[in-house]
Amino acid sequence: MKIRRGTLYLADLSPRRGTEPGKVRPALVIQSDLLNDAGHPSTWVLPCTTRLVGENLLRVPLPRGIAGNERDCEVMIDQSRSIDNRRLVRALARLPNAILEEVEQKLRLLGEL
Repeated sequence: MKIRRGTLYLADLSPRRGTEPGKVRPALVIQSDLLNDAGHPSTWVLPCTTRLVGENLLRVPLPRGIAGNERDCEVMIDQSRSIDNRRLVRALARLPNAILEEVEQKLRLLGEL
């Protein structure tokens, strides 16, 4: 599977530790395609959740149907993590540029990008 930045993947994040999100859930690949193309063994992702808290500095809304998701969800900016590539189950869809730009803007504000 070719891993691409800006694409939503189904990822197996179990087992979880502490406040980390667990279970199989969508996750947005935010890692540079320079690393992805180099065959790096892990990938920087932002998990998504259906436990909505509303748009704020730590969340970006992902409306139902945007990436094949059946429910409204949110990209969790504050839960960034690197995962082993074997945790990526399958690609779902590339996010629209407007949503990806909002994710990048919030990452910059938090000093992550």
